[in-house]
Amino acid sequence: MVTVLHVLVALLPVLLFLAGLQLMDSFKLVPMKIVGMAVGAGGIAALAAALLHGWLLPASGLSDESFVRYVSPMTEETLKAAFIVSLFVRRRVGFLVDAAVLGFAAGTGFALVENIDYLRNLLDAPLMLWLIRGLGTAVLHGATVAIFAMVSRTLSDRKPDHLWLVFWPGWVAAVMIHSAFNHVPLPPMLMTLLQLVVLPPLLLLVFQRSERETREWVGEGLDLDFELLQLVSSDVFEFTRFGTYLRDLRKRLPGPTVADMFCLLRLELELSVRARAMVQARELGIEVPVDADLRACLAEVEYLQASIGRTGMIALEPLRVVSHRDHWHRYLLSGS
Repeated sequence: MVTVLHVLVALLPVLLFLAGLQLMDSFKLVPMKIVGMAVGAGGIAALAAALLHGWLLPASGLSDESFVRYVSPMTEETLKAAFIVSLFVRRRVGFLVDAAVLGFAAGTGFALVENIDYLRNLLDAPLMLWLIRGLGTAVLHGATVAIFAMVSRTLSDRKPDHLWLVFWPGWVAAVMIHSAFNHVPLPPMLMTLLQLVVLPPLLLLVFQRSERETREWVGEGLDLDFELLQLVSSDVFEFTRFGTYLRDLRKRLPGPTVADMFCLLRLELELSVRARAMVQARELGIEVPVDADLRACLAEVEYLQASIGRTGMIALEPLRVVSHRDHWHRYLLSGS
């Protein structure tokens, strides 16, 4: 007889772990609505996997054991990763901590739906089986997507202009971990303990690293951005390397376009300062509202980029003094 206690035992532990990850995010970089979307996307991925496997298993001619070991890790990790990839493409993941939370959330949604479908066929199973299945499977699914997201985040920092290349290593790592756990011939209890010993500490270690990385980005970057902003706004700017480069561009590009480039350069620095300050405020528990002035600045950036055009933006690239996180800056500042 299934009780509310059975359902809570199966589903609550992993939800608590997800909540713990969010609480550990002292910078509050991931809005709750995005976490909810990730959980929902993971649930949809689980439904899609069930439909796909219902057709693919008999079509493949493989035994259930071989299919679980070699095929389902690839299909499930691909479906779980789809939402995370869409976030990367739209520049919605700024740091490893974002990647860890969103990846684990997507895996949690997948595990919740999969466990509900699995356990409804075991209505008379003991409470311990519900705990083992609920916790062990959820940790595995959550950790593999989190690892995929974190590896992709790390590689995208190194190759920001080749985003299509950064997903393969993380996907391969997630598939191999998933397949390896499916290969291990251990009793369910020992398997769950192995997952709890190996995977959560790995995620927590990455969280600590990400916290340091974020503090460096906020602290050191804020000082540098202030100095550059003061330089751009000073009377000596035209004598600097930046000013000389813009002056040379006037020989190749229309004057208004070069003027827009200067405005864009200054505006991007201002937005970078505001983004870092917003993250710093969130660590202190202060939520900075998105006002009309900020929205106007964000709109002006889009206008200037369109006005400058693709050729002008390429010519401006040597002067870009902000990082490849520009898009994430604007996403963070817009509050969307």
